[in-house]
Amino acid sequence: MGRVIVIGSQKGGVGKTTTTFNLAYCLAKMGKTVLAIDFDSQANLTTCFGVEKPQELDYTIGHLMMAQLEDEVPKSLKSYIKSRDGVDFIPASIYLSVADAKLRTEMGVEQILASILKRVKNKYDFVLIDTCPSLGNLTINALAAADEVVITVSPQLLSMMGLQDYLRTIGKIRKRINPNLQVSGILLTMCEKRTTLCSVLTKEVTECFQGQIHVFDTKIPATVKVGESIYYNMPIEQYSKRATAAVAYRNFAKEIIGYEGK
Repeated sequence: MGRVIVIGSQKGGVGKTTTTFNLAYCLAKMGKTVLAIDFDSQANLTTCFGVEKPQELDYTIGHLMMAQLEDEVPKSLKSYIKSRDGVDFIPASIYLSVADAKLRTEMGVEQILASILKRVKNKYDFVLIDTCPSLGNLTINALAAADEVVITVSPQLLSMMGLQDYLRTIGKIRKRINPNLQVSGILLTMCEKRTTLCSVLTKEVTECFQGQIHVFDTKIPATVKVGESIYYNMPIEQYSKRATAAVAYRNFAKEIIGYEGK
């Protein structure tokens, strides 16, 4: 059975989408079967995969969510699953916001995404879910469907403050909906080692959570190569294999594979 991993954070701009995209590609390069799900109506992950006009798509995760809410899920999900460079993905569009609004008017809808994933997760080694920067119904659905959470944190004060709120939400989900949910670790992203603030906050995260929550050994560096690769809809591994971020994401993928069974 595939491992369903949410890449999440309460804060935006901390590398969730970039991490999902690059982790999916690195895992695929290591021989794993991967399904990436864009679970954010901004559709940034979908754009990373080279979809130029997500708003024109007729088959997205938003359409699947609405179909599930209306008890009209199609017999086959083939039309919803696209593929690029060895990675399968289910795209998103602004239509996901329609599903989000619908979730607010229904009762007992926390496991809509989980019911969808039951049909596909056994076909993959990893299912990665890129989530929106909020603690609303979509994030609750993602956490309810997941086995694990990777929390991305950039070494900035506001990002650190959001970490505590996100951990409290995970605790509530584990207690009320999904008792099997684990925090596989905290991933420090956009690390600028030359700055004092980065060093201080990185040390603070490590000291604060070591022994309670795993902090990945890999730190994703801040580098212009990552931004350039996203602009060209390429994982950093393809764009610049020797870049420090490419090496970091390969190491992170190895950590994720090694975490299995812990």
